[in-house]
Amino acid sequence: MIAKPMFLKFVLGVSLLSALAAPAARAAGGDPIGVAMPTKSSQRWIDDGNNIVKLLQAKGYKPDLQHADDDIPTQLAQIENMLTKGVKLLVIASIDGTTLSDVLAKASERGVKVIAYDRLIKGTPNVDYYATFDNYKVGVQQATSIVDALGLKDGKGPFNIELFGGSPDDNNAYFFYDGALSVLKPYIDAKTLVVRSGQFGMDKVSTLRWDPATAQARMDNLLSAYYGNAHLDAVLSPYDGISTAIISSVKSVGYGSGNVKLPVVSGQDAELQAVKSIIAGEQTATIFKDTRELAKVTVAMIDAIEAGRQPEINDAKTYNNGKKVVPSFLLTPVIVTKANWKPALVDTGYYTLDQLK
Repeated sequence: MIAKPMFLKFVLGVSLLSALAAPAARAAGGDPIGVAMPTKSSQRWIDDGNNIVKLLQAKGYKPDLQHADDDIPTQLAQIENMLTKGVKLLVIASIDGTTLSDVLAKASERGVKVIAYDRLIKGTPNVDYYATFDNYKVGVQQATSIVDALGLKDGKGPFNIELFGGSPDDNNAYFFYDGALSVLKPYIDAKTLVVRSGQFGMDKVSTLRWDPATAQARMDNLLSAYYGNAHLDAVLSPYDGISTAIISSVKSVGYGSGNVKLPVVSGQDAELQAVKSIIAGEQTATIFKDTRELAKVTVAMIDAIEAGRQPEINDAKTYNNGKKVVPSFLLTPVIVTKANWKPALVDTGYYTLDQLK
């Protein structure tokens, strides 16, 4: 008879503790999360932001999504405002990965963890994790798409090629370029590929802010200066928007009409216009980076941090930001060509056939 009331007290005590604990668990799930994206000028970044927000909302978080129109002061102000509003964690796809040190120091002082999203944040110890794709492999795949399309492995050539790089303030651009050159340089050294302009290195071939208009102006100049009586056979392009600009440039001087073949042109991001161009036989290839999967990895990192656990990573040595090696999770990119666009992009549900008509 004495044990029964003691047992009841124990059950009531456990129930009371559970009741007290439950609101805290729900509150963690409802934390505000800042999501800073660089721009809306590329469909890719719109999709990235929307994918993360959708997953966060499904888990009860309160995402604050901001796009900065590729303006560094705007992005800094947006992140400052997120901190002022009390976000518990920041996901940042930076415009310029070298400009965030001061604002991230403030985040650290407030105990706010930071996940660098797709673009590495440099020069600060206050970035905790990095979610991205294998960016060096992206470059390897871009170059491989050119090698395969030209038949270089079969001994064909020589061919004329020009090189384009991404934005010099985006750390990924260097990985793309270095990965591509690891494949192309042996052919360049053997003169199977000829860069008629002689322009090598990110200091000469980069495209600030990944701007298509800047790339098109450079392509116009290259064609005028070096290809009067010569045919341009291939262009290393690091991004679909730049690829579209390059194709527009070469078509304006007669490529793609009569017997003048369009050059082989690489790309990245599987943007809708680029995929349509691939299907139409203009752009040669793109690199598909499934942003749905990147969003899943990022939100899984957020869940782990919120629960006080270490997020899953698969790379702890590659991405040194100048202050630390940032623990990273790297996803695998996929080459998309006219031969495999449907299984890669439609069968996976990324696009519908109607979208690609």
